[in-house]
Amino acid sequence: MVRPLGIDDLYSLALPREPAISPDGERVAYVLRTVDKAADADRRAIWLVPWEGGPAVPLTNGPADTSPAWSPDGGTLAFLRAGEGPAQIWTLPMGGGEPRPATDLALGAGRPIWSPDGTRIAFTAPVDLSAGESGDGTAAPVVIERLGFKADGVGLRRGVRLHLHVLDLATGEVSRITDGDGDTGEPAWSPNGTRLAYAAAQGPDADLTLASAAYVVDAAGSPPRPVGPAGALVDAVTWTPGGDALVVVSAPTVRIGHLGLFLVPLDGGEAVELSASLDRNVRPGQGGWYGAFPQFSSDGTTVLFGVNDRGSTHVYAVELAGGSPKPFLATPGWVVSGLSVAAGVGRAAALVMTPTSYGELAAVDLAGGEPRPLTRHTATSLPDVAFTAPQEREFTTADGKTVHGWLLRDPAATTPGPLLVDVHGGPHLSWGPALEPANPYHQILTGLGWSVLLLNPRASDGYGEDFYTANLHRWGHGDEGDLLDPVDRLVAEGIADPERLAVCGYSYGGFLTGHLTTRTDRFAAAVVAGMMADLVSASGTSDLSRVFAALEFGAHPHEDRGLVRSQSPFERVEHVTTPTLVLHAVHDERCPVGQAEAWFTALRVKGVRARMVLYPGASHQFIVDGRPSHRADYSRRIIDWVTEHTRTGGRPDDGTAAPLTG
Repeated sequence: MVRPLGIDDLYSLALPREPAISPDGERVAYVLRTVDKAADADRRAIWLVPWEGGPAVPLTNGPADTSPAWSPDGGTLAFLRAGEGPAQIWTLPMGGGEPRPATDLALGAGRPIWSPDGTRIAFTAPVDLSAGESGDGTAAPVVIERLGFKADGVGLRRGVRLHLHVLDLATGEVSRITDGDGDTGEPAWSPNGTRLAYAAAQGPDADLTLASAAYVVDAAGSPPRPVGPAGALVDAVTWTPGGDALVVVSAPTVRIGHLGLFLVPLDGGEAVELSASLDRNVRPGQGGWYGAFPQFSSDGTTVLFGVNDRGSTHVYAVELAGGSPKPFLATPGWVVSGLSVAAGVGRAAALVMTPTSYGELAAVDLAGGEPRPLTRHTATSLPDVAFTAPQEREFTTADGKTVHGWLLRDPAATTPGPLLVDVHGGPHLSWGPALEPANPYHQILTGLGWSVLLLNPRASDGYGEDFYTANLHRWGHGDEGDLLDPVDRLVAEGIADPERLAVCGYSYGGFLTGHLTTRTDRFAAAVVAGMMADLVSASGTSDLSRVFAALEFGAHPHEDRGLVRSQSPFERVEHVTTPTLVLHAVHDERCPVGQAEAWFTALRVKGVRARMVLYPGASHQFIVDGRPSHRADYSRRIIDWVTEHTRTGGRPDDGTAAPLTG
């Protein structure tokens, strides 16, 4: 007997992440995230599965093991382990034996990256540049002279910066390679093991210019030297197999727009954009985001890299000598969120999300052929759950734009029913056809007879750079019709009941949901989550305030207060009549909690039906990796609110859940 997804299923779900294929291509290590419901915590352990197929087995028992990395000879697996203190690098002999710690740094270590000869490991690690100053750490006054003084999930950064380190495995000695008041990105070893490359934003005004560059430094330590054009925006760096150039994911100037894949010679020659003809955003997939880090195929002349295309994330291939990129791993309905290549044996492993799985590993033959599934964690952890398949849809708006997305709806439904429009964040992200671990309420609502509309309005990724930048400096105004016009279409088609419409969104989606409720009263319920409401205050209080104000909004308030205010929902909050649920993390530094408090207060004073739920100890990303109870509560609150206010029999909230309620 099959059934729809339920809230309690979130505690059973097992999510694979971070694939790492062995150099001989025989085994794939990966991280498996499960939930310890009693401890209200995620558990992460390293698992292993044969590339040729077979059962997956645990290698470690966690509870917080991540970032597996094989030594070049395949004899040792390095990984990060966090316990009572910060994460440290551990090593596990694959021929037998117990894992053992390799670092013991005060603030922990970052992802391990092996040298080509297997004798050293490079990594970034936090360094407290203010150590030794007066005060007792967290209680000491914080002196700030530059932007970037806080970060979501971290809070006030004080003097802590990320710097490049190298661990000598024979001696256990750790050497710090970089310094200064700036952060270094993850390093990449040169093929001969003598140098390291990384991305960084350096200089006294880097917090204002937002410019970054690729740098090369001797592995033994030397002054870093920039490589490539100045004034760029660099995201990720790796080496060509010959060691005479870098492959860089970047934009040539600091702007909102696509990132490209560039070949940057070390001798000062002109950088060449390898992805120029694609008109798609290059996604390196770092930090848990969808995409694939650039890697070379077996011949050493072809680069594999991730791009976003119409809501799916695919892998493309392009020759270093030039030419048009070609699809390499572009299975319809798949979203790639990790790729690991064993070029020497022509094999790879990919992590893919699909319309029927929250993420599984697939074996990929670099010579061609269909990818082959290696794991079945979604089916194993939820054996009797049937998922609603997404229906791909396109809509033409009143101004002639084509808006693409997906409709989740019981195919047997024949009469108009309640509709939830869910607005994605970013704004330069996109909904895709795959299951979203952070949004299980989509499937739960369809099981309750709802339709869920997932649209990619202008500014979404995957539809070309003109579409990507179409809403700059006019948040809410440019994309408003991209959401409302398709709703009209679904009402006309007899899919949506016009009296039972709801809208919700997180982050930019929360902003746009608030904006829509200032412009129309057609929605019976709204949920604004992780929102920005007042862009004037957000221009100075978000951890990305400079990025938002200078690039997205078009100006800082002191430069053009009218422009910023014209995009702020708070300037029109008096027009809101829609019953609104406000969900927000207390320690959110991306969209600070004051944004939610101001919105709720205004609605409450105005007499609009409103409720605010705050999640203590949580950051902006809590719906992805926060407490399991918070993630479950988040989905339950949305379901309860929209069903209650669209008269579908949903139960009123009893206010007994763990988060603070207002």
